[in-house]
Amino acid sequence: MPKPSYIQAEELRDIIKNKTKIPGKDYLIVDVRDDDYQGGNIPNCINRPSDNFENSLGALISEYSQVRGPSCAMTYANKVNTDQEVHILKSGMEGWTKIYKDDSELLENYEEEGWNY
Repeated sequence: MPKPSYIQAEELRDIIKNKTKIPGKDYLIVDVRDDDYQGGNIPNCINRPSDNFENSLGALISEYSQVRGPSCAMTYANKVNTDQEVHILKSGMEGWTKIYKDDSELLENYEEEGWNY
């Protein structure tokens, strides 16, 4: 089974903007943020908080992608016998919102006061 790897924001943007790819079929984004999920999310993502992630496995992103994202990615890779590619958003949601806060195809439910950058 492949080891989780990082994906750059630009790579994920290209996947999401590719009209031939269907969310939930060709790719799945799982946001593992907990209470900090409020303030904005990637459209069509699924929120599976890290504190209960092992009970609801999926593919991954995390706000900072420093602890929760990699931890959940490894849990998924170790528990699921699959050839799926598992990626962690390199810049996390903080980096994502900085870049794409004005693009509704890439960020929805954005609330500026929820971010400290």
